[in-house]
Amino acid sequence: MNRTDFFYDLPPELIAQTPIEPRDASRLLCLDRQTGGLSHRIFSELPDLLRPGDLLVMNDSRVLPARLFGRRKDTGAEIELLLLEDKGGNRFETLVRPGKKAKPGVVLTFGEIAEVTILDVVDGGNRIVEFSVPAGETVYSLLDQIGQMPLPPYITRRLEDKERYQTVYARENGSAAAPTAGLHFTPQLLARLEERGIDHTFVTLHVGLGTFRPVKVDVVEEHHMHSEHYRMTQETAEKIRRTKAAGGRVIAVGTTSCRTLESVAAKYGEIRPDDDSTEIFIYPGYQFRAIDGLITNFHLPESTLIMLVSAFAGYDNTMAAYKKAVEEQYRFFSFGDAMLIV
Repeated sequence: MNRTDFFYDLPPELIAQTPIEPRDASRLLCLDRQTGGLSHRIFSELPDLLRPGDLLVMNDSRVLPARLFGRRKDTGAEIELLLLEDKGGNRFETLVRPGKKAKPGVVLTFGEIAEVTILDVVDGGNRIVEFSVPAGETVYSLLDQIGQMPLPPYITRRLEDKERYQTVYARENGSAAAPTAGLHFTPQLLARLEERGIDHTFVTLHVGLGTFRPVKVDVVEEHHMHSEHYRMTQETAEKIRRTKAAGGRVIAVGTTSCRTLESVAAKYGEIRPDDDSTEIFIYPGYQFRAIDGLITNFHLPESTLIMLVSAFAGYDNTMAAYKKAVEEQYRFFSFGDAMLIV
């Protein structure tokens, strides 16, 4: 398939710049993947759109306030860090801007709060840095004081409340971007789902900035996916197996949950506990082994995420749904509206 097969025209004014209030007031485009039928609902109606016995699988990864603005200790020059991956021992792989003179041994300061030393330059020009952490603090507590949310490049307005780029169930620190399909859930909505007999469980996949990396090759199959770390617990694996055995549906909340479930199923031929990294690339022709439904936001043209949706919902169904969403002026991307595909 060609990358351009997944292009669609999107007026810039449909790119959501701010989250909607309340979270579950967003619109929900429902797509029947068997018939291609569409209906227009509100996300708060989700309990009426699922069946008792269904299981929602959510990504509980928490976004790090990973964009830091500081200065070189030696020259006072301004510098920006973007944390990509926790390497343990107060060390992170980062992007540094400007990076040309950010050589090993350079010390960066962030007010009176933190110092960071550049240790090494790795493939691709990223840096390994180490935080000096005062007694009683952790890197994560320091980030809460000095960090900003690494919002996607298409969001140009400042986010006033950092928690609006977190799901209400986020708990495992490690993502560089939010698993945005989960942003629509509220504690009240989760309670209503449970009252309807619709359970939920969690996986963890730490979202990397590669999720925003464009597909640059013309032939889709030649694209190489970035790697992301995931974890599936014994409890979650057992819930999924019980749901399947009882005839319920497993609904992935977001492409990250979908990639986790499909990675485990592809690796073992079944769902079982696992802790690994995945480079799974899902595009039309992929045979799904784990999920029966998908809740997801609207994704960028020619992105790996719209390719994943097309693989699950069908290419023609997906492109027709996106065309209708544009016509109906749905809100797109991270702070935008959602789709339910079953």
